[in-house]
Amino acid sequence: MSDLLSTSAIWTMVVGILAGACCASVGCYLVLRRMSMLGDAISHSVLPGIAVAVLWSGEFGGWPSFVGALALGGLCTLLIELLHRQGGLSADSSMGVVFSGLFSLGVIIITREARRKHIDADCILFGLIEAVPLDTVPLAGMQIPRAVLTLGAVAILVTAVILLLWKEFKIVSFDAALASAMGLSASVVHYLLMTLVAIVAVACFEAVGSIVVVALFIVPPATAHLLTDRLGTMMALSIVVSAVAAVVGYILAAIFNTSVAGMIAVVCGMEFALAVILGPRHGILSKMYRQFSLSVRIAAEDYLGRLFREEEVLQGQRPAESVPTAPTAGVLIDRFARRYAKQAGWIAQQGESTVLTQPGRLRAEEVVQSHRLWQEFAGGNLSLPADHRHEAAHRLEHIISPALRDELAREIRSYDHGDDLPK
Repeated sequence: MSDLLSTSAIWTMVVGILAGACCASVGCYLVLRRMSMLGDAISHSVLPGIAVAVLWSGEFGGWPSFVGALALGGLCTLLIELLHRQGGLSADSSMGVVFSGLFSLGVIIITREARRKHIDADCILFGLIEAVPLDTVPLAGMQIPRAVLTLGAVAILVTAVILLLWKEFKIVSFDAALASAMGLSASVVHYLLMTLVAIVAVACFEAVGSIVVVALFIVPPATAHLLTDRLGTMMALSIVVSAVAAVVGYILAAIFNTSVAGMIAVVCGMEFALAVILGPRHGILSKMYRQFSLSVRIAAEDYLGRLFREEEVLQGQRPAESVPTAPTAGVLIDRFARRYAKQAGWIAQQGESTVLTQPGRLRAEEVVQSHRLWQEFAGGNLSLPADHRHEAAHRLEHIISPALRDELAREIRSYDHGDDLPK
């Protein structure tokens, strides 16, 4: 436990948090614009620039690597757009062609020259976030990791640009055509965003490696997107998700004595899996619960409708053969439906019989009236055959609002087809 609270551990987690905040912030726009793999493309395509800078300077890191990587990041963005707009390739195909070609070129340069220059190729290719505290610079009497200063500056830059151009980025991300119609240059905003992505990818690639960069660009924003539909909340949640992944990933890597970068990416995937399962709106369990609740409500209303029609038959208002066949929802759904109707105060037990209460009769009348109105409307206006009207009416009777019900009644009565409608 003491190792986890050491200065080296804390600095490593701080670097992971800063990298996650930078990547997740701009990654939200990539996810919303369905350009998630662009972060992957840029983070891989900067390798030739880093390789040339390393061969020129003789060391990995510093301004030569940053400038070289940034130049290749910009080139990657331009080549992708050129192939997409001028070459006729789809966006994903353009990304695949550019990043695979540039990344392969970088791998060739690095592996060919690594031995002669005494450079660790694996460190450049995969990153070594746990070694970040070893490269420090003096600041205010303290030894601060160089990566903390770099990522801190990039985080401030990203925050400032996003706050300054919040409206422009938002409009272009959701509707580029609307942005152009409002007088905004969608292309300028797009290239500005891509430049921001390149800067973040370069800074994070140098600090934490390509594995973590790819994960942090895509997974935290995708996780947050499953939890909310508001951009501001999504961005905040994605930063929280990435920060948790950085801290928990480092702790688990220390416990299991494995790669910190790989474990951070794994924790990101675990958080995404939890969001997929437990998300309040888009999660699997929440969707199952809503579908089950809807099935129970529909079955309860069908039960009310059946009791209402049986009352009509007993009172001589309608012949028994006019009562349609009640749909079956299954034993379990029917059991929950009756419990739901009882808890809602729609039905009551009278001896051995189940009868409608006054609120239940009103609700049942609404459902039955919606059913009959749609049957009349479908027959008179849609020319739907008589044997097809009941099934269609049963599907719609549970979602017809009072306003639509009144409109259907007026429409039908205007054609003098209202004699058979319930009063």
